[in-house]
Amino acid sequence: MPDRDELLALIRDLAVVHGRVTLSSGQEADYYVDLRRVTLHHAAAPLIGRVMLEVTDGWSYDAVGGLTLGADPVATAMLHAGAAAGRKLDAYVVRKEGKAHGLQRRIEGPEVAGRSVLAVEDTSTTGSSVLSAVEALKEAGASVCGVAVVVDRGAGDVVRAAGLDYRAAFSREDLGLS
Repeated sequence: MPDRDELLALIRDLAVVHGRVTLSSGQEADYYVDLRRVTLHHAAAPLIGRVMLEVTDGWSYDAVGGLTLGADPVATAMLHAGAAAGRKLDAYVVRKEGKAHGLQRRIEGPEVAGRSVLAVEDTSTTGSSVLSAVEALKEAGASVCGVAVVVDRGAGDVVRAAGLDYRAAFSREDLGLS
């Protein structure tokens, strides 16, 4: 079975939860896509890395990450999939706020200043989390090549309106949701 098909089956089986929920954006929905059930799953994580590298094929970047927590396992999966394919790809983590101790960094991991980076998220409805990460990356001197998510719940137009290229591995429709 192709990686994309296998990952879609795992997302449908493990991550889609039906019932009324309040999203991080404050919006209410009749379902929730709990992608941490997939991004942190032993069989799905390697698939996420490979599928997201395929989704972003043609974009030039040498580091990947986003706002902690949703982006962290996606970026790590991509780092490992890239390494397995012989690609030198770093990962980074964007904190919601800078630390008040230590080096007081908002972006952890290898330096992003002067580098082409990809911003990722597990799933995005409004785009606010990933755009917050993009803002921090630009402030740190990175060049953001685009935004990629595993499941798009509707953020594409907002991200594109912010002047960024946007790609998603799967849509709500792919999951049988509307």
